[in-house]
Amino acid sequence: MTTMTTRTVAYPADGLTMVGHLALPAGTDRRPAVLLGPEGMGLSDVERRRADALAELGYVALAFDLHGGRYLSDPEEMLARCVPLLSDPDRMRGIGHAALDVLRAEPRTDPDRIAAVGYGTGGAIGLELGRDGVNLRAIGTVNATITGRPGEAARIRCPVWAGVGSEDPIMSPAQRNAFTAEMQAAGVDWRLTVYGGALHAFHHPPVDHPTVPGVGHHPQHARRAWRDVVDLLAECLPVTEDQSEVQGRLLTEPR
Repeated sequence: MTTMTTRTVAYPADGLTMVGHLALPAGTDRRPAVLLGPEGMGLSDVERRRADALAELGYVALAFDLHGGRYLSDPEEMLARCVPLLSDPDRMRGIGHAALDVLRAEPRTDPDRIAAVGYGTGGAIGLELGRDGVNLRAIGTVNATITGRPGEAARIRCPVWAGVGSEDPIMSPAQRNAFTAEMQAAGVDWRLTVYGGALHAFHHPPVDHPTVPGVGHHPQHARRAWRDVVDLLAECLPVTEDQSEVQGRLLTEPR
């Protein structure tokens, strides 16, 4: 019995050599693919495991890198890199496009069936790819209700789902209201899920190093957010025609 396989991929972006984690489903056929972005600290085993889980579901998945193979456990170092990055859409798009090129070049990837899922900074990069007009089937973000340059959200060509904790001081109510107003004005098919009582990065397991204020794990909502991501992919990027048919029946309102 064949199983999911993984390999490390190195590629240039943002003046660095990025080191991503590619997970491939069993088989040899082309499959839909997911570009998976990490929180601002960078690529870790958390995202690698998520990519592996997506491969087990039948997707090609690339967990991409933000910091040239480094994980920034020092909050000050992380903020010093991520704050300027998050204020520069062109840099974010450059990082996203470089990873997307790697994913598209994988022979198992169906290049016309790709979604972007990201957390924090990785989610912001996925949104910027959408604002850049990239042909994506879905964009899913957690902790990334970040607005873009005026008018560019109109170039998003797919459904957008965003999840955020109600008590997240970094993605504040005012910020998420601005984000949803941007999506609505652009005519995007958007959804926002607010997880009651959750802080920033509520989806991320506890870490053994200092974090920025307002971060905290919420196990129940972490499970729910993962299910919401999987449901988004099942709806917008089904692995098989059978899955699409079943999902379509489930999404049809009973009468």
